[in-house]
Amino acid sequence: MPSPFLSTESREIPIEPARAALLFVDVQNYCLHPEGGEVQEADAEERESLHLPFIERFRREVLPNMQALQAGARAAGIEVLYTTIESLTRDGRDRSLDYKITGFNVPKGSFDGRVIAEIAPGPDEIWLPKSSSSVFVSTHIDYVLRNLGVAQLIVSGVLTDQCVESAIRDACDLNYLVTQVTDACATYTEARQAASLSAIKGYCRQVTTAALLAELEGRAG
Repeated sequence: MPSPFLSTESREIPIEPARAALLFVDVQNYCLHPEGGEVQEADAEERESLHLPFIERFRREVLPNMQALQAGARAAGIEVLYTTIESLTRDGRDRSLDYKITGFNVPKGSFDGRVIAEIAPGPDEIWLPKSSSSVFVSTHIDYVLRNLGVAQLIVSGVLTDQCVESAIRDACDLNYLVTQVTDACATYTEARQAASLSAIKGYCRQVTTAALLAELEGRAG
Protein backbone atom coordinates (compact mmCIF):
# COMPACT_ATOMS: atom_id res chain seq x y z
CA MET A 1 0.00 0.00 0.00
CA PRO A 2 1.44 3.43 -0.92
CA SER A 3 2.24 5.82 1.92
CA PRO A 4 -0.39 8.50 2.65
CA PHE A 5 2.47 10.93 3.21
CA LEU A 6 4.14 12.89 0.44
CA SER A 7 7.29 13.13 2.55
CA THR A 8 8.52 12.01 5.94
CA GLU A 9 11.86 13.79 5.57
CA SER A 10 11.16 17.41 4.62
CA ARG A 11 8.52 20.13 4.71
CA GLU A 12 9.94 21.73 1.57
CA ILE A 13 7.78 19.76 -0.83
CA PRO A 14 6.18 21.50 -3.84
CA ILE A 15 2.41 21.47 -3.93
CA GLU A 16 0.75 18.55 -5.67
CA PRO A 17 -2.65 20.01 -6.61
CA ALA A 18 -4.49 16.67 -6.43
CA ARG A 19 -3.31 16.20 -2.83
CA ALA A 20 -3.65 19.81 -1.65
CA ALA A 21 -6.23 22.18 -0.18
CA LEU A 22 -6.16 25.92 0.46
CA LEU A 23 -7.64 27.07 3.77
CA PHE A 24 -8.65 30.67 4.47
CA VAL A 25 -8.81 31.29 8.22
CA ASP A 26 -11.24 33.89 9.66
CA VAL A 27 -11.30 36.21 6.63
CA GLN A 28 -14.69 37.46 7.76
CA ASN A 29 -16.82 40.52 8.31
CA TYR A 30 -16.49 40.35 12.09
CA CYS A 31 -12.92 41.65 12.08
CA LEU A 32 -12.31 42.85 8.51
CA HIS A 33 -15.36 45.01 7.73
CA PRO A 34 -15.76 48.51 9.21
CA GLU A 35 -19.27 47.54 10.29
CA GLY A 36 -18.15 44.23 11.79
CA GLY A 37 -18.85 43.38 15.39
CA GLU A 38 -15.27 43.44 16.64
CA VAL A 39 -14.82 46.95 15.24
CA GLN A 40 -18.15 48.29 16.44
CA GLU A 41 -17.78 46.83 19.93
CA ALA A 42 -14.36 48.43 20.47
CA ASP A 43 -14.15 51.79 22.19
CA ALA A 44 -13.59 54.83 19.98
CA GLU A 45 -9.86 55.11 20.69
CA GLU A 46 -9.16 51.45 19.96
CA ARG A 47 -11.32 51.56 16.85
CA GLU A 48 -9.42 54.52 15.41
CA SER A 49 -5.93 53.49 16.50
CA LEU A 50 -6.07 49.72 15.93
CA HIS A 51 -9.01 48.21 14.08
CA LEU A 52 -9.64 50.66 11.25
CA PRO A 53 -5.93 51.06 10.36
CA PHE A 54 -5.60 47.26 10.37
CA ILE A 55 -8.56 46.86 8.02
CA GLU A 56 -7.19 49.54 5.69
CA ARG A 57 -3.75 47.90 5.59
CA PHE A 58 -5.28 44.46 5.13
CA ARG A 59 -7.34 45.59 2.16
CA ARG A 60 -4.42 47.42 0.57
CA GLU A 61 -1.62 44.89 1.12
CA VAL A 62 -3.02 41.46 1.94
CA LEU A 63 -6.43 41.07 0.32
CA PRO A 64 -5.04 41.27 -3.26
CA ASN A 65 -2.71 38.39 -2.41
CA MET A 66 -5.60 36.36 -1.03
CA GLN A 67 -7.62 36.99 -4.18
CA ALA A 68 -4.71 35.93 -6.38
CA LEU A 69 -4.17 32.84 -4.23
CA GLN A 70 -7.84 31.90 -4.43
CA ALA A 71 -7.88 32.30 -8.22
CA GLY A 72 -4.64 30.37 -8.63
CA ALA A 73 -5.81 27.49 -6.45
CA ARG A 74 -9.10 27.24 -8.30
CA ALA A 75 -7.31 27.25 -11.66
CA ALA A 76 -4.99 24.47 -10.45
CA GLY A 77 -7.90 22.32 -9.28
CA ILE A 78 -6.99 22.70 -5.61
CA GLU A 79 -9.81 22.47 -3.08
CA VAL A 80 -10.52 25.83 -1.44
CA LEU A 81 -11.97 25.80 2.08
CA TYR A 82 -12.93 28.55 4.50
CA THR A 83 -13.39 28.73 8.23
CA THR A 84 -14.87 31.63 10.16
CA ILE A 85 -15.56 32.27 13.81
CA GLU A 86 -19.28 31.63 14.27
CA SER A 87 -21.19 30.02 17.10
CA LEU A 88 -23.66 27.20 16.51
CA THR A 89 -26.19 29.20 18.53
CA ARG A 90 -27.37 32.80 18.58
CA ASP A 91 -26.26 33.44 22.15
CA GLY A 92 -22.93 31.61 21.81
CA ARG A 93 -23.53 29.17 24.63
CA ASP A 94 -21.62 26.51 22.67
CA ARG A 95 -18.45 28.59 22.11
CA SER A 96 -15.17 27.77 23.81
CA LEU A 97 -14.36 28.88 27.34
CA ASP A 98 -11.60 31.07 25.94
CA TYR A 99 -14.07 32.86 23.66
CA LYS A 100 -16.49 33.32 26.55
CA ILE A 101 -13.76 34.81 28.73
CA THR A 102 -12.56 37.00 25.87
CA GLY A 103 -16.11 38.27 25.63
CA PHE A 104 -16.94 38.07 21.97
CA ASN A 105 -19.61 36.09 20.20
CA VAL A 106 -20.38 35.75 16.51
CA PRO A 107 -24.01 34.62 16.42
CA LYS A 108 -25.15 31.80 14.17
CA GLY A 109 -26.21 33.10 10.76
CA SER A 110 -24.96 36.64 11.34
CA PHE A 111 -23.30 39.11 8.98
CA ASP A 112 -20.20 38.91 11.17
CA GLY A 113 -19.81 35.20 10.51
CA ARG A 114 -19.67 35.47 6.73
CA VAL A 115 -16.50 35.45 4.63
CA ILE A 116 -15.84 38.93 3.25
CA ALA A 117 -17.43 39.48 -0.14
CA GLU A 118 -14.11 39.93 -1.94
CA ILE A 119 -13.17 36.26 -1.50
CA ALA A 120 -16.62 34.76 -1.01
CA PRO A 121 -16.79 30.96 -1.27
CA GLY A 122 -17.89 29.51 -4.57
CA PRO A 123 -21.18 27.58 -4.73
CA ASP A 124 -19.49 24.20 -4.26
CA GLU A 125 -16.66 25.20 -1.90
CA ILE A 126 -16.57 24.13 1.74
CA TRP A 127 -17.08 26.58 4.61
CA LEU A 128 -16.77 25.47 8.24
CA PRO A 129 -17.89 27.69 11.14
CA LYS A 130 -15.74 27.30 14.26
CA SER A 131 -16.19 28.29 17.88
CA SER A 132 -12.58 27.96 19.04
CA SER A 133 -9.23 29.32 17.94
CA SER A 134 -8.21 26.18 16.07
CA VAL A 135 -10.39 24.95 13.23
CA PHE A 136 -9.17 21.44 14.05
CA VAL A 137 -10.71 21.59 17.54
CA SER A 138 -14.28 22.74 16.89
CA THR A 139 -14.97 21.46 13.36
CA HIS A 140 -14.63 18.15 11.52
CA ILE A 141 -12.07 19.56 9.07
CA ASP A 142 -9.62 16.70 9.60
CA TYR A 143 -12.30 14.21 8.57
CA VAL A 144 -13.18 16.35 5.53
CA LEU A 145 -9.57 16.77 4.40
CA ARG A 146 -8.90 13.04 4.69
CA ASN A 147 -12.03 12.28 2.67
CA LEU A 148 -10.72 14.66 0.01
CA GLY A 149 -7.37 12.87 -0.05
CA VAL A 150 -5.51 15.96 1.14
CA ALA A 151 -1.92 15.62 2.37
CA GLN A 152 -0.80 19.24 1.90
CA LEU A 153 -2.56 22.22 3.46
CA ILE A 154 -1.96 25.76 2.24
CA VAL A 155 -2.87 28.31 4.92
CA SER A 156 -3.83 31.97 4.58
CA GLY A 157 -5.80 34.20 6.93
CA VAL A 158 -6.02 36.25 10.11
CA LEU A 159 -4.82 36.70 12.72
CA THR A 160 -1.38 35.33 11.90
CA ASP A 161 -0.37 35.02 15.55
CA GLN A 162 -3.63 33.55 16.78
CA CYS A 163 -6.00 31.37 14.75
CA VAL A 164 -3.61 30.95 11.81
CA GLU A 165 -0.87 29.67 14.12
CA SER A 166 -3.35 27.35 15.83
CA ALA A 167 -4.39 25.83 12.49
CA ILE A 168 -0.79 25.33 11.40
CA ARG A 169 0.33 23.62 14.60
CA ASP A 170 -2.66 21.30 14.76
CA ALA A 171 -2.42 20.43 11.07
CA CYS A 172 1.23 19.47 11.55
CA ASP A 173 0.40 17.25 14.51
CA LEU A 174 -2.27 15.55 12.39
CA ASN A 175 0.34 14.70 9.72
CA TYR A 176 -0.37 17.32 7.05
CA LEU A 177 2.45 19.09 5.25
CA VAL A 178 1.66 22.76 5.75
CA THR A 179 2.57 25.69 3.51
CA GLN A 180 1.99 29.14 5.02
CA VAL A 181 1.60 31.95 2.51
CA THR A 182 3.29 34.67 4.51
CA ASP A 183 2.02 37.74 2.66
CA ALA A 184 -1.50 36.33 2.59
CA CYS A 185 -1.66 36.34 6.39
CA ALA A 186 -2.11 39.40 8.60
CA THR A 187 -2.20 40.56 12.18
CA TYR A 188 -2.51 43.94 13.86
CA THR A 189 1.10 45.13 13.78
CA GLU A 190 4.24 44.48 11.76
CA ALA A 191 6.05 43.47 14.94
CA ARG A 192 3.45 40.83 15.76
CA GLN A 193 3.52 39.58 12.16
CA ALA A 194 7.30 39.20 12.17
CA ALA A 195 7.33 37.47 15.55
CA SER A 196 4.65 35.01 14.51
CA LEU A 197 6.31 34.12 11.20
CA SER A 198 9.57 33.51 13.03
CA ALA A 199 7.95 31.40 15.76
CA ILE A 200 5.91 29.17 13.44
CA LYS A 201 8.50 28.55 10.71
CA GLY A 202 9.64 25.32 12.34
CA TYR A 203 6.22 23.82 11.69
CA CYS A 204 5.70 24.67 8.04
CA ARG A 205 7.07 25.71 4.68
CA GLN A 206 6.79 29.49 4.25
CA VAL A 207 6.40 31.06 0.82
CA THR A 208 5.07 34.27 -0.70
CA THR A 209 1.98 34.45 -2.86
CA ALA A 210 4.05 35.09 -5.98
CA ALA A 211 6.31 32.11 -5.29
CA LEU A 212 3.41 29.76 -4.69
CA LEU A 213 1.54 30.87 -7.81
CA ALA A 214 4.70 30.43 -9.89
CA GLU A 215 5.09 26.96 -8.43
CA LEU A 216 1.52 26.04 -9.34
CA GLU A 217 1.87 27.41 -12.85
CA GLY A 218 5.11 25.52 -13.34
CA ARG A 219 3.58 22.23 -12.25
CA ALA A 220 0.60 22.83 -14.54
CA GLY A 221 2.99 23.37 -17.44
